[in-house]
Amino acid sequence: MMQKTVLVAGASGVVGQAATEHFASAADWTTIAVSRRAPLLDAKPGWRHVAIDLLDASACVEAVAALPPVTHLVFAALHEKPELVAGWRDPGQMQCNLAMLENLVRPLVSRGALAHVSLLQGTKAYGVHLHRIAVPAREKWPRDDHANFYWLQEDYLRARAAEHGFAFTIFRPQIIFGDAIGAAMNIMPVLGAYAAIRRAEGLPFSYPGGADYTLEAVDARLLARALAWAALAPAARNETFNLTNGDVFVWRNVWPAIAAALGMEAGEPEPLRLAEYLPARAGIWREIAARRGLVEPDIEKLLGRSHQYADYCMASLTGRAAPPALVSTIKLRKAGFGDCIDTEDMFRELFADLVAKKILPPP
Repeated sequence: MMQKTVLVAGASGVVGQAATEHFASAADWTTIAVSRRAPLLDAKPGWRHVAIDLLDASACVEAVAALPPVTHLVFAALHEKPELVAGWRDPGQMQCNLAMLENLVRPLVSRGALAHVSLLQGTKAYGVHLHRIAVPAREKWPRDDHANFYWLQEDYLRARAAEHGFAFTIFRPQIIFGDAIGAAMNIMPVLGAYAAIRRAEGLPFSYPGGADYTLEAVDARLLARALAWAALAPAARNETFNLTNGDVFVWRNVWPAIAAALGMEAGEPEPLRLAEYLPARAGIWREIAARRGLVEPDIEKLLGRSHQYADYCMASLTGRAAPPALVSTIKLRKAGFGDCIDTEDMFRELFADLVAKKILPPP
């Protein structure tokens, strides 16, 4: 039986950290976490971290040569510009994301053991950041005609897979929530820091976003389980799948459950931009972190660019509701992966994890 060794690229991010933790908990996987900074996980025998800058091609060649043969790659690495939303249309950012994939895949295939690669896209594949899309979005649709690093990476991966004989699976998750910090797009620490600061200011936990619209969430732990399934499932070979928790939500409607999980009272809505509000209160967060013994007292390092992403996802940037961008998950379920989670339960469990890891203060 083939020795299974998975390399998780982007292991400190919201997807990569969850994937590293999941694979490391399985006795039949050897797990290598690759990122510039280590994921915030307990040291366990089932995994190890290797620091690599994926934009450095020579460093990738040298690092891969020192590793055991890698049979599976989860590519969750992501390069984002400081201005998050504007960067989604930036050609330079697209080329950086392509280069990171090329720099890692090239030495991995040269070892001759690579059997499967999982690659991440998202609803921007359907052009949701550019125009209204038909609902529900389906994987079988023709490629949306716009510039996107998704297409650059996908075309490169398809060509290398055909050349070297490995399989691949592409996932298109909706908004991903997890327990990583310093990520480009993880709203969980944003909400937790906002709640802690509001409590310190003696203010209610008011919904800060704009107009209501219907959304879908993805628990990073659910995505990790899907990645483990795809690594071995014949039905996932060379396929693309949408992925969601399995339900839908509206921020304003789920806000009371989020407030309760954080030990707060949900106040009346108070529109504001978290990307401005939270950095302006960096001193308050630093005091909270020092008093409660939290792992990251620097609010910018805690949030990364995720406060910008929260404003985008809560329609705080435009003053009007975004059109619905719901996706069909029928293809994934028919292929054999039917796991799901209630989104309110996801918030409760992930906030509890963030408290247990001393990222957020207890309620």
